[in-house]
Amino acid sequence: MREYYSITELTREFAISTRTLRFYEDEGLIHPVRRGRTRLFRPSDRHLVKQIMRGKRLGFSISEIREIIQMYRSPPGEVGQLKLMIARIEEKREELRQKRRDLEETLAELDHAEESCVERLVELGVNT
Repeated sequence: MREYYSITELTREFAISTRTLRFYEDEGLIHPVRRGRTRLFRPSDRHLVKQIMRGKRLGFSISEIREIIQMYRSPPGEVGQLKLMIARIEEKREELRQKRRDLEETLAELDHAEESCVERLVELGVNT
């Protein structure tokens, strides 16, 4: 395993900008080693970036990701983190279910509106 990764290596690996990595650092999510103006990222930082990206893909906010990461670092540790993650996943799942219901309702409304337009065109003697 490597001792350090450069900012360029991580930005390429995760398809993110240097600004994004600096933001994660400013938010206290990662803590690269500083050598002058150069940031060197440990394997643990790389792992955290991977977890942050996964959290973002799942729809978690930075504050939710921070909460999960901080729980891992202090009691109740990994068990607490895993339980919190399960709770957050269920919350996200329910949000997505609600969005799906909203989308289905909107699509039904659009279908109804289109049907009404077609019916009116028929009444007006216009072929569709």
